[in-house]
Amino acid sequence: FKDLALTLSPGIVEGKAVTIKYGLFLNTVFDFLIVAFCIFMVVKGMNSLKKTEPAPAPAPTEKKCPQCLMLIPIEAKRCGHCTSNI
Repeated sequence: FKDLALTLSPGIVEGKAVTIKYGLFLNTVFDFLIVAFCIFMVVKGMNSLKKTEPAPAPAPTEKKCPQCLMLIPIEAKRCGHCTSNI
């Protein structure tokens, strides 16, 4: 693509023609996209090798009554089933 150009005005005596070299721009864009894709794939591969830690277990919200073994809220002072003091 490097030879693609748009000539705006021809060269005057011993001068260069005025051109817009859009082929060089396309080459640069393609090179950038290739490098960016390669870096993306490397980062994605590194992230997949990273170990993930399991989520911590949630704090319990209930406990068993020592008398009737029914589940009651942790903050309870008396069992709602057998009415024993905890």
